[in-house]
Amino acid sequence: MLIRQNAFEREGTFLKGGMHCHTTRSDGKGDPGDVIRMHYEHGYHFLALTDHNIFNRRNYADVPMTMLSGIERNLELPGWKKDRPHCIHIVGVGDPAAQEGPAQDEIIPRYGRYEDSSAAQGMIDEMHRWGLKTFYCHPEWSGTAYADFRTLQGNFGMELWNSGCAIENDVDTDNGHYWDEALDENRRLWGVAVDDGHSMEHHCKGWVTVKAENSAPAILQALEDGAFYASCGPEIHDFYVEDGRAYLDCSDAVCVSFRTLRNPLTKTAGEHVTHAESGLHEGTHYVRAVVTDAYGRKAWTNPIFLR
Repeated sequence: MLIRQNAFEREGTFLKGGMHCHTTRSDGKGDPGDVIRMHYEHGYHFLALTDHNIFNRRNYADVPMTMLSGIERNLELPGWKKDRPHCIHIVGVGDPAAQEGPAQDEIIPRYGRYEDSSAAQGMIDEMHRWGLKTFYCHPEWSGTAYADFRTLQGNFGMELWNSGCAIENDVDTDNGHYWDEALDENRRLWGVAVDDGHSMEHHCKGWVTVKAENSAPAILQALEDGAFYASCGPEIHDFYVEDGRAYLDCSDAVCVSFRTLRNPLTKTAGEHVTHAESGLHEGTHYVRAVVTDAYGRKAWTNPIFLR
């Protein structure tokens, strides 16, 4: 039996997109128009401006960029002195043409400070009522373990890579260890790479590559379906499982490793790796893959669930 990951199973074109991005509308350093143009010049097809607590639906630049509406919200938690995580951040993206949700430039009050991370469910639920797709941000920078966001329901994804956190703090460079705990519990939680760009040098280093028509509704549905992969550089051309083996084709790489939580799987390493495969242990729950190129940049498939 052949099972192909959703991004490679359907027809369509791959689109490059950014989903966590800041501008001078909140605490970013770049003018919104300049930030959008920069992404366009780097080959992006779609972008969400997700400034803190202020809603955006607008394209500020004179370039043909498909915009997703967006916002980032946070919930504050007690600090490390009380042995607690210090915050929960959630990004929401949606269709700018949708009737529901805040208006352009509407300021959303801060959600507040709580003793327990489970309070963030109310914030997530409110964003869903606005018609947004939500994902969990920078778990390492936030000081959270998987247990701290395990109970939160309704997010379609979580950040595996965050450029700003990687550059400024050397954290959130590969959050697969958190992700594997969720996947092992059969949670359909997809992995995204983002910039969380505040300074201009943060931008255009992490993105999602989505198989969809170039429209906000189609892109959002593909995100919900996991029909994409996350990347900081490498391209993934195919990923599937057939007769107990996992297969992957990619751009020029030095390593492809297959991952699942409960059993170590093989890797393929060399100077010019473009194809890799691995046997799967009997009873393997899911499998995903990580591609690393000669510059150390990674790409992550979304998982194939086998049971």
